[in-house]
Amino acid sequence: MAEAAIGVIGGSGLYAMAELAEVQEVALDTPFGRPSAPYVLGTLSGKRLAFLPRHGRGHVLTPGEIPFRANIYGFKQLGCQWLISVSAVGSLKEEIRPGDIVIPDQFIDLTKNRPSTFFGGGIVAHVSMADPVCGRLSALLVQAARRAGATVHAGGTYVCIEGPQFSSRAESFRYRDWRASVIGMTNMPEAKLAREAEMSYATIALATDYDCWHEEEEAVSVEAVVALIKRNAALAQAIIRETVPAIGGTSPYAGSLATAIITDPAHISKEARERLRLLVGKYLA
Repeated sequence: MAEAAIGVIGGSGLYAMAELAEVQEVALDTPFGRPSAPYVLGTLSGKRLAFLPRHGRGHVLTPGEIPFRANIYGFKQLGCQWLISVSAVGSLKEEIRPGDIVIPDQFIDLTKNRPSTFFGGGIVAHVSMADPVCGRLSALLVQAARRAGATVHAGGTYVCIEGPQFSSRAESFRYRDWRASVIGMTNMPEAKLAREAEMSYATIALATDYDCWHEEEEAVSVEAVVALIKRNAALAQAIIRETVPAIGGTSPYAGSLATAIITDPAHISKEARERLRLLVGKYLA
């Protein structure tokens, strides 16, 4: 199977990666079903990269319908160690203006109906999520965003809601009380699954609006979001293009599961071992 060390998850407005050479398409099956779409593999700045539109081709999947486990497992099957997520978000702070870029370093997960772990079914593991993104990869994205001419905010908290509805005004004010920076619908459980898959994960959050808390701005609408995200898609690709050459070596999270599996190996069934062989095989030999 073709391999790529770097993965890119495209969000609203970013459905393809320009400037890829030696392009090929790979459709995968996983123990968790099929990913959102076939992966597009190609070479960028001399490095192999795998791209996946999380909402599927044509944006046909709601946030709650995205097969997050299949998507992340598929990247793992392709050999990815570094995962860059691109997401449209609403701003919860005055200083984060529509068009700005945020590279969050924390998440608050308010999703309700999404499977959020590869584990269960006879095998239990608890990974640390104290620092849910890779500091090394995030720093590279911040530097690349500045070189690309973006207004970038380093750090901040991303509130992930279930959707697909936007938040109420009361909810928006509550998230501001939490001092959160941005609000979106797709980075959870993505970040949790990436950690379980021992991959470095970081987000390019593209601010498209002020959610609905800002009394001097119109409440968020799909029309406004789409218009701005289309303009920002080129900027996101420029940031990725600037970042890829600097990515190298082994992910600092390559051993995340080494001390996370709590189930006695003697009690792990053959079926459970086979289902998660790609993730835990080296620890259960």
